[in-house]
Amino acid sequence: MLRIRLRRAGKKGKAHYRVVVADQRAPRDGAFLESLGSYDPHQEPPLATLDAERARDWLAKGAQPSDAAASILRRAGVLAGASPAAAEGEAAPAAAETAEG
Repeated sequence: MLRIRLRRAGKKGKAHYRVVVADQRAPRDGAFLESLGSYDPHQEPPLATLDAERARDWLAKGAQPSDAAASILRRAGVLAGASPAAAEGEAAPAAAETAEG
């Protein structure tokens, strides 16, 4: 099975990640099929650059995202479940108002 997951890069304590498509049996930093972008958690807010079109193609072919990759894909608007505005907290107050009323 193919997975969309993070591949660690960078120095000790200053990691950044590449979003890659790999076989789930391959090691974390081992062989991969394609790099879809990168993720830097040290930026404020965390910076993710993705090739959304290629990510959608791999998802259509059956690749399953890891939990961390799914979160990044949702923020980029590639995966359904949350819009980019909802990921930044703009939609949260509206949801709280409807729950109270």
